[in-house]
Amino acid sequence: MANVVVVGSQWGDEGKGKIVDWLSSRADVVARFQGGHNAGHTLVVDGTTYKLSLLPSGIVRGGKLSVIGNGVVLDPWAFLDEVKRIKAQGVTVDADSLQISESAALILPIHSELDGIRENRVDGVKIGTTKRGIGQAYEDKVARRAIRVCDLADPDHLQARVENLLHHHNALRRGLGQPESDAADLTQKLLDVAPHILPFMAPVWHTLDKASKAEKRILFEGAQGAMLDIDHGTYPFVTSSNTIAGQAAAGTGMGPRALNYVLGITKAYTTRVGEGPFPTELFDDVGQRLGERGHEFGTVTGRQRRCGWFDAVMVRQAIITGGITGIALTKLDVLDGLAELKICTGYRLNGKIVKRLPAGAANQAAVEPIYESMEGWQGSTRGARSWADLPAEAVKYVRRVEELIGCPVSMVSTSPEREDVILMRDPFKA
Repeated sequence: MANVVVVGSQWGDEGKGKIVDWLSSRADVVARFQGGHNAGHTLVVDGTTYKLSLLPSGIVRGGKLSVIGNGVVLDPWAFLDEVKRIKAQGVTVDADSLQISESAALILPIHSELDGIRENRVDGVKIGTTKRGIGQAYEDKVARRAIRVCDLADPDHLQARVENLLHHHNALRRGLGQPESDAADLTQKLLDVAPHILPFMAPVWHTLDKASKAEKRILFEGAQGAMLDIDHGTYPFVTSSNTIAGQAAAGTGMGPRALNYVLGITKAYTTRVGEGPFPTELFDDVGQRLGERGHEFGTVTGRQRRCGWFDAVMVRQAIITGGITGIALTKLDVLDGLAELKICTGYRLNGKIVKRLPAGAANQAAVEPIYESMEGWQGSTRGARSWADLPAEAVKYVRRVEELIGCPVSMVSTSPEREDVILMRDPFKA
């Protein structure tokens, strides 16, 4: 049996939550490896909706171990709020079902405050973050001044670490005209929350190594999408971590040999939340229809997503940089009833045709999509669980997507419900 990495191949919001939940029935361990509580996964299980941000999607299934890896930045208070909410829905969350890496960096109140200040600049320049302090926590991690989960277990030295952190942050706050943060106050907040976090602390890399040696099946769960990757995305309108599959190794301590199959979750059209370029964005009735039928609102922020046609150029690029083995095509049913469908097969930039998304922000904003048109279908794909249930035009659309992105479709999702999936290839048996 193979270990499987699930990543997004677009700008996030591709429907990873449902697919991870579907796959978790076949897995023994589900591991988050990057991001924070800035991305949400919505699961619909037996009519009950679960909204997760930090907790791995496997937590809603009994008998599975969920782990939060070292590549994740963790807001202790947001984590506890989420645990409380999920417990109220009848889900068990304890040290037997969940582990948090001892080396995961913490998101603190000063991080979300700084994020909000930066996003509300008077000159109007912004990245479009969720204002939850994700990027600021990663900045401190890279700068070697972060407070980590393991520091909560060392109260004798915690204030010294906080003071070192605030040496940097208070200089920033003074420059921004903000009051300084008090080291004693922040330290006390951390000491108060520590007893609620430390029971989950564990050497996650060791846990996963033992699981692998015991031939347990591990599902690595990514957040956001390839085009939000800090290196390979539409910089600077990206997240602050690597979102591609290679991060599953670094973000859990497993090593690349543990990554056997990479499943790229890919929406049958394209959406994006927040700022940044979007070559195939639609501003007409079709774009509005996609948003309404697809319920395109962010799980975490509630912000309306921008909608557009499928961009094969972008997804093909994500498949290469992410090492994607096969894709799960989601929300095919949202396209039901459209007379004509379009797929972006290239871009026009400065009079030339290009077959990749340029790296520079100005060029990314300037590219014009080149479309190929296809006939839509009037029948329904919603709830389909086999090829025979799909209209012929829908099958043609899926096959054309495969050709253009150079990657096989392993799964097709036809509704938010867990079992409404057409399976061509089980990633765990690849």
